[in-house]
Amino acid sequence: MEQAPPKHRPIEAEADGLILFRRAVAPDLAPWVVQITGYRENGAGLSGSVEMAPLVVPLSFGEEFQIGLGRTPHPDEIWGSFTSGLYPGPVVINSSGRSRCIQVDFTPPGALRFFGFPAAEIAARIVALDEIADKGIDALRDRLAGIRDWESRLSLAEAFIRRRLADAPEISFAWNALLRSGGGIRIAALSERIGWSRKHLRTRFTDEFGISPKTAARMARFNHALALAADGTLPLAQIAAEAGYADQAHFSREFREFGGTTPAGWRAAR
Repeated sequence: MEQAPPKHRPIEAEADGLILFRRAVAPDLAPWVVQITGYRENGAGLSGSVEMAPLVVPLSFGEEFQIGLGRTPHPDEIWGSFTSGLYPGPVVINSSGRSRCIQVDFTPPGALRFFGFPAAEIAARIVALDEIADKGIDALRDRLAGIRDWESRLSLAEAFIRRRLADAPEISFAWNALLRSGGGIRIAALSERIGWSRKHLRTRFTDEFGISPKTAARMARFNHALALAADGTLPLAQIAAEAGYADQAHFSREFREFGGTTPAGWRAAR
């Protein structure tokens, strides 16, 4: 089989008892897909792992996860292949150490194009893919399970996604503008650029994505702050200022709401 060019080969990285396989998202998919990741646990499972809740589609061919939105999961909250919508709070995950999946992280416009229904329908929810009853996705999951190497799995998932994506809705501009600005663009300015009233933008945006433009901006700003904090060198006050928070107290309130802890607590736990 012909080898993929080096820039398309997956990057393998180990972290906390798991192995991740990633590759750069192709430019034509970048407005719709955040990342495609191969996930293989190496015997050490997750216990109370706290994550943010992007629009994800894990296609599982290993053991399942326990997942709770905003709290520790109950024993019967078991999920294999599923999708979940935007949720402005922490997500708590447990696993056995034997989970395997390909996970696709979508932007909200990408999820709309991929599934054919607004992300608002799955906001703050986890939905098993069996409930969606999509034969194409079911077949993809079965094919991924039958492939032995992760590079081929990533290629198959990428090709499937590319085929599924349809024309982008106009509202996707608003989402991508909020994301690119790290939540910094004013909603009034965004409305003016689109040519809509603020009320119409709020209604359309919420109908499509399940959250308001203001909440989306807050989530984008929080993710920007996390990116600044990732290397552990910048003072928290500087991160708060660069991410656009009014002051340290504002930063701490938003961090606790979206991350389930304080900025100092998050940094100490890393």
